[in-house]
This record gives sequence, C-alpha cells and structure tokens, in this order.
Amino acid sequence: MTTRDSRTLDFYAAEAGAYAGREREAEHHRIDLFARRLPAGARILELGCGGGQDSEAMLARGFDVVPTDGSPELAREAERRLGRPVGVLLFEHLNEVDAYDGVWAHACLLHAPRPALPGIIDRIHAALRPNGVLYASFKSGEAEGRDSLGRYFNYLSQPDVVTAFGTASRWSSLDIEEDEGSGYDRMPTRWLHALAVKSPES
Repeated sequence: MTTRDSRTLDFYAAEAGAYAGREREAEHHRIDLFARRLPAGARILELGCGGGQDSEAMLARGFDVVPTDGSPELAREAERRLGRPVGVLLFEHLNEVDAYDGVWAHACLLHAPRPALPGIIDRIHAALRPNGVLYASFKSGEAEGRDSLGRYFNYLSQPDVVTAFGTASRWSSLDIEEDEGSGYDRMPTRWLHALAVKSPES
C-alpha cells in the first residue's frame, strides 16, 4: 500500500522554504527522553526530518544521525541547515534490518494512511536493533481527515496507536503520553507521544 498523499506532498513542496525556515525549536524534552534509552553515539534514523531542527539537536548530542524526509524539497532545506546529505525516503521504502539503535519519527507518521500504518511500524521494528528505541508523535482524534491547509492526517486515539504498534511481546515497553500543543497551522492540538523499546528477543 502506498503511503503517498499527493495533496500533502504538494503542500510541503510549495511551502518547503517557509516550513523549514520558521522559528521552531527542536523537541528537546522529547529528544532527552529518547536519548536516555540509547547508547552513546547511537545510530539514529530520522523519518520526516522537515527543516532538520531535531536532527541538528541529536547531532549536537553526539549521535550518528541519518536524516530523511519524504519530500525532496524539504530534504534540500534540511541539507542547507545540516551541511550534510539528507535522504529522500518514503515510509514504504524503508527496508533495512537491524540497522539502527533508534528511529525518530516526530510529526510524520501522522500523515500515513490508517490502513498502512501497522505495516510501516513493522518496517521500523525490523530496522531497529534489539533494544532499539522508537519515538513517534501523532495528532489525537477519532477519524482521519484533512486540516485547514489540505494536509492528510490519520488522527489517532491512544488505542489506535497501541493497535498500530502490533503484538505487545515484540516491544519491551510502549509508553504513550498526551499533551496540548500546536503545529504549522497554529491551531490548538492534542498530541500523542509514543516511546517504544524493541524486545531483545523479537
């Protein structure tokens, strides 16, 4: 199943410069929680890196970060910030196995179609090494739809997130926190933050 939504990709293509260049702080609090579970110098794949702010913060912490985005235009913007190559990667093209200590997916898997999300989590799980850590954030809701800017969101509940992450035994832990925030549209938003650790036996 394809994870491309042409309207969403067209939005990021048109808005890449403004989106990447806006005054946005890296997610330092979430990065700290993520980093505490990783070994020093851990290899991290970032999905949907956007303007590269979070990759920049993780690189500053001494991690070996592989930044990627599904939008070629945003990848180019992130390259300007980071001074290093940024891969163009759609979720369904992630095929690596036991390659990363961590996968950082801030505000990107929320664009994946609901039916495709479990398969994407399967790919991320396979790409993680034993005891690898996944962080992903989603906009909270009950039904998929589009925001005022025309972007597709899957809008998940906490039980939806648990279901998408699959069999509980393949994760040593799965913690989900909910808080209030916003996004590029500046609208009040309930966010779900999932932090999962891959089981060493899976």
